[in-house]
Amino acid sequence: DSMSMKTSWTVGQETRTVTSPMTLVISAFARVEDVRRTLTPQLRTDLGPTALILVDLGRGRNRLGASCLAQAYRQLGDVPADLDSADDLRSFYDAMQFLVSRGKILSYHDRSDGGLFATVCEMAFAGGTGVKISLDQVDGDDLRALFSEELGAVIQVSMAEKEKVLNILSGHGLGGCTLVIGAPAADDHITFTRDGNPVLRSTRSHLRSVWGETTSRIQALRDNPACAESEFQAKSDASDPGLSVSLTFDPEEDVTAPLIHAGTGPRVAILREQGVNSQNEMAAAFTRAGFTAVDVHMSDILEGRISLADFQALAACGGFSYGDVLGAGEGWAKSILFNPTARTEFQSFFERSDTLALGVCNGCQMMSNLRDIIPGADIWPRFVRNESDRFEARFSLVEIQKSPSLFFADMAGSRMPIAVAHAEGRTEYLNQEHLNQVQESGLVAVRFVDNRGAVTERYPYNPNGSPFGITGLTSRDGRVTIMMPHPDRTIRTVSNSWHPDEWGEDSPWMRAFRNARKALG
Repeated sequence: DSMSMKTSWTVGQETRTVTSPMTLVISAFARVEDVRRTLTPQLRTDLGPTALILVDLGRGRNRLGASCLAQAYRQLGDVPADLDSADDLRSFYDAMQFLVSRGKILSYHDRSDGGLFATVCEMAFAGGTGVKISLDQVDGDDLRALFSEELGAVIQVSMAEKEKVLNILSGHGLGGCTLVIGAPAADDHITFTRDGNPVLRSTRSHLRSVWGETTSRIQALRDNPACAESEFQAKSDASDPGLSVSLTFDPEEDVTAPLIHAGTGPRVAILREQGVNSQNEMAAAFTRAGFTAVDVHMSDILEGRISLADFQALAACGGFSYGDVLGAGEGWAKSILFNPTARTEFQSFFERSDTLALGVCNGCQMMSNLRDIIPGADIWPRFVRNESDRFEARFSLVEIQKSPSLFFADMAGSRMPIAVAHAEGRTEYLNQEHLNQVQESGLVAVRFVDNRGAVTERYPYNPNGSPFGITGLTSRDGRVTIMMPHPDRTIRTVSNSWHPDEWGEDSPWMRAFRNARKALG
């Protein structure tokens, strides 16, 4: 659904490009009882001693046919991994659901491409820790033990719960294929041993570099090679602390509590255009904060069916307006600026002193191009193609700046991860003087920071390459705020790719929407 999604590569002197086609994709879904109980491969090192358990549904057969190892050596093999007992698979599913429902599993990774070796390495990468694995109980030679892709999984459990977990697995008929194989290690090495002798040992950072090398080489051909190299180097940083959260406010405090009355809240126009796809998340965020959200398509305004005079707030949503090609947000803005009816509607709305507006992603790019009709927004920059020359969909760390933004009142200094999804998010300035003016204006509301909390232009911590990490701004009176990242997609804790255990139902990003409700009284 985005024409900006394309792949380019060079063969000799010829550059080949394939653009994502406009296609209908039909997906199937299965019910999840509680998304808050989902598991990740992230090994936990903050919960005391733990153990890693391999559940081997191949029951020691360790067949290598058609495996990644075989293919790497241009071989096919004779016998591939297989499911010999459907009852084992059903028992495995039931056992895992039982353990998950009782909170017994700390991390989980299925044994898939690359076998036990890749499974353990990826868990170590996600957890930022070393691991020590013993192959003493794993049948077969070392190659089969490490690289067989038989069905199964590696789970991490608390050492205090280990025997209970083993008994539960045994009670489901899996005792004969359940092996305790190791634990996280403090020395930041990934080590596999047999009979006490090292089979394979290397640093986590080295193995992660090897793991990411193919991706990096493809990325260097397809995207900006300097960004590809920067991301590859970041993977080799063994001291990278990873994502973190630092808040200057209490996320449990509901600043809208005194405003809860019988009846409806302020009306907010959830504005969308052709291709926009974030209107539901945006409506949910404002509704959760006490607003009355109303779906407003641009055609409603252009054809006079709806007037912004009936709203106290406006939210321009993100997505792929106009297929997300060549400044799609600018095209959206021009449909307003060059239409007398729409221009009057928006200009009158922005000039009212009792309104608020938020622009996110495409909506941010669009509203930045309305700066001439937004009081106090005259120095806002444009938003152009990412420095990486690709669509960026990441979970990035940002810091809220001290600014007049009513959305970010009392949040300055807070660092939080947030969803990013854009192809044109880099801020562009007329010249160095313009950049300096923005820097000194106090209107910068959000900046990208690295995992150590420093404002950054380095990729991938800054996914679009904006100077000084600038990715959100506000008007001088704070009533209009624009930002590239998606607070609307991270208002619920479960929507965050990673979050601290102590977060409740709402993530700290919910405060921005509650601040908006409080500002309108």
